[in-house]
Amino acid sequence: MLANVGTWLEHFRGPSVYVACGLLVFAETALFLGFVIPGEIAAVAGGALAALGHANVGVMVVVVVVCAIVGSVVGYEVGKVVGPYLLERKPLRGNAAVLKTKQLLVDHGGSAVFLGRWVAIARALVPGLSGMSGVRYRTFFVYNALGGLAWGTVYVLLGYAAGRSWQAVARRAGTDAVYVFAGLVALTIVVLLVRKRRDPHRTRRRHRRP
Repeated sequence: MLANVGTWLEHFRGPSVYVACGLLVFAETALFLGFVIPGEIAAVAGGALAALGHANVGVMVVVVVVCAIVGSVVGYEVGKVVGPYLLERKPLRGNAAVLKTKQLLVDHGGSAVFLGRWVAIARALVPGLSGMSGVRYRTFFVYNALGGLAWGTVYVLLGYAAGRSWQAVARRAGTDAVYVFAGLVALTIVVLLVRKRRDPHRTRRRHRRP
């Protein structure tokens, strides 16, 4: 399966890579897609594909940063116009993350905008909540631009570094060995998650015994 994913990713080159990654990053904050797909996945993937030679890492950084900033600006305007309506609808109504994020914006303003960029759910919520919470547009824009610049650069370069490391491992150990290793890691994570889900049930059973 990992081999199939790798083959599929190799079909993305040049403009298609920039468009796909840019749209995902933009939609995360502009259309609240962050509830489904965190934008850092697209940013890291873009950096990794650049390391594989399918895109230019400098252009990818620019694309991700610009889309992150513009997407949040759109999210701010959406929140300003239809925010109160959305807050009365699921999944936002009564959502603890929404209430906490809104309070952070009231208490810290621009700093919360910058810091919210680094948390997946907050990143999707902060722009819209800023618009409906009365955060000044100038303040929002400055901190949003700084956060977008730092966040986009860091995550694309992380993906680029990971892609280069993957290439180095593949050259030394062989592609098949890398796939086997990655598969073992994935299997280990699945086993740990399953055991974690079962442990609470075992604990409850023990407490029920006299």
